[in-house]
Formats: sequence, structure tokens, C-alpha cells
Amino acid sequence: MSLGPKERRERLKSVLGQNPFLSDGSLARHFGVSVQTIRLDRMALGIPDQRTRTKEVAERAYGRVKSLGQREIVGELVDVELGKSAISTMVTSPEMAFERSGIVRSHYIFAQAESLAIGVIDAKNVVTGIANLKFKRSARVGETLVAKAHVVRVKGNKSVVLVETRANGEEVFRGKFLVFALEQ
Repeated sequence: MSLGPKERRERLKSVLGQNPFLSDGSLARHFGVSVQTIRLDRMALGIPDQRTRTKEVAERAYGRVKSLGQREIVGELVDVELGKSAISTMVTSPEMAFERSGIVRSHYIFAQAESLAIGVIDAKNVVTGIANLKFKRSARVGETLVAKAHVVRVKGNKSVVLVETRANGEEVFRGKFLVFALEQ
């Protein structure tokens, strides 16, 4: 049973409200219609394309981070709730990988995770003191890495932040960071 345009558009607003990063292709499969139908529905509702939606969400998230400048965050910051959690994405490119194998170099994965661990802290100056890292599987060129940070514990100026990075639903990296908020 297919939905009428009015009901489909209401549901489309709801679905994109919950996950603004869905592509028109994903939405078309979800609703069982063509990509062109989704585009027309979005236009009728005044909803921008995926790239514009992602950029708008990222700009709002960057504005809340205190500890890092926008260019210091590795990857695209998607969401941040200071002192609690943050999410970033990073599309891997050939420049990040070993030429022969196409495997992404570990320091790129670490840099994304560390910048997220620092960025989630509600302080102006934050540094990493200790990092316990586990690389679970290789990441390859073209994969999108999704890193999620959660503040596990706060004691004074010390915070423990767990960062998990996934690609295609599989865990690539896990790191536990002890970060310090500096007074100056």
C-alpha cells in the first residue's frame, strides 16, 4: 500500500527531522518511490538537499565547541552536546592511505577520535593526557568513518572520554582518552 503525496511528505519531514543525513536514494528506497519523487517532495516542503542539510547541522555543532577551532577538528562535526557526547564523520581519501594497499593510515583515524574527545569537553583549553587505543580493523579509501564520543567520567578538570569509530556499521577503532581542561 503506497502513501499519498500529502502523507508521504509529512512522514518525510518526520524522517529527516530524526536523521537529516539521509540521501535522496535512501529516502526513495524507504518510501518505495523514485529519487525524483523525493526531490519533488523536498522542494515542495522547502527542505534542502543532503549536502546543504549536513552543512547546516555541522555549522550549528561547530558553533558550540569551545576547545577547538573549526579547522582544528578532524572530520566533519555532526553533533555535539558539550560535556556529554559528540559525533563526527570523515570520508577517507587516497591521500590518507598507503598507496599500494588503500588502507587508511592509523594517525588519521586517531586524529579524528582525539579531536572529538577534546571537542566534547566544555572548556576553552583541553589537552590529551593519556590515550588507550585499539584498532579493530583496517579502514579503506572511500569509507566514511563515523566517530562517536561519550564522556564517561568527570572528576575536577579530568575527563574520561570513550570514542568509537565505525565504517559500514563495523567497529574500526576504539579509544579511551583522559583529557585535561586547563585553566589558562
